[in-house]
Amino acid sequence: MEKVALKDAVGYRLGHDLTEIVPEKNIKHSLFKKGHLITEADLEQLKDLGKNSIYVWQEGDSDVHEDEAAVTVAPLIAGENITFDPEPGEGKISFYASCDGLFKVDVERLFQINSLEIPSLPTLYTNSPVEKNKQVAAFRIIPLTCKPSIIDKITTILNKPLISVIPFQEKKAGIIVTGNEIYEGRIKDSFIPKLTTILQKYRTEIVDSVILPDNRSLIGNEVLRLCETCDIIFVTGGTSVDPDDQTVAALRDAGVTYRIKGNPIQPGNNFTVGYKGKVSICAVPAATLHFRATALDVFLPRLLIGEQIPVEVFYQAGHGGLCLQCKTCHFPTCPFAVVN
Repeated sequence: MEKVALKDAVGYRLGHDLTEIVPEKNIKHSLFKKGHLITEADLEQLKDLGKNSIYVWQEGDSDVHEDEAAVTVAPLIAGENITFDPEPGEGKISFYASCDGLFKVDVERLFQINSLEIPSLPTLYTNSPVEKNKQVAAFRIIPLTCKPSIIDKITTILNKPLISVIPFQEKKAGIIVTGNEIYEGRIKDSFIPKLTTILQKYRTEIVDSVILPDNRSLIGNEVLRLCETCDIIFVTGGTSVDPDDQTVAALRDAGVTYRIKGNPIQPGNNFTVGYKGKVSICAVPAATLHFRATALDVFLPRLLIGEQIPVEVFYQAGHGGLCLQCKTCHFPTCPFAVVN
């Protein structure tokens, strides 16, 4: 592109979009598009934009325009269940989830792209649950143009898609509520309705729910029974460090294996995930009843796409794993427990 004085710009074509911003009317739009042929009638509007000179397009210029960069790179970014704008706006293309699911980003390659300084590729956090049509990322180059070598570097990094959405699978769940006080009717159960509400968001069918006394043998046998029909089982109560808590011990009796007991997130640090074959077994603490978001909410989406969560992920969850107990909860759109 060549910079020319505004008074000499008539007859040239714009080298880039020009944006008009009118704060009092909440207006932000492209007043003139790239390639627009500048006329005498345009000069006053260009002056209103604060332009005394203008960048015009020259034939033979080898630089890559922002629109061309976005159109070239967008298909390489988008993976499974990702859609994107058919045309760039002001040099930017946005990306969207095409289904409900768990958003995934190759964080290392994302860092490599943004380290080139010229591109801007922000995304949601990896492992964020998303709904269909939610925006998950955007791409543009920061200057109006860039050298072809920058696009070559970006495309080399994008040798496979960078972002995707894994659909939530239709799972069958079982719930075992434990506690003598609940079994004997002294206290009304709140776990089953609470867990039902949570699981409905993820299209998970609760095929069975039972209330049992604090009996290690009964709990273990019920786990074995539910493992025959369920993909995921939730066992509540008896997950703390009290000597008489039976739940986790009963799960071990049933052959459930754990990599760690508990997790560093608060609230919900007694939330424990184990496995029996392909069935996920979750020991759910009382914190689930008292807080809007706990460790259960952080890890559950990954379990519902069939992941067996690596042990290091539980340890890493301590960074950012302290809920601030905001008066108005915005989870999962908040900094609480961003788990990569």
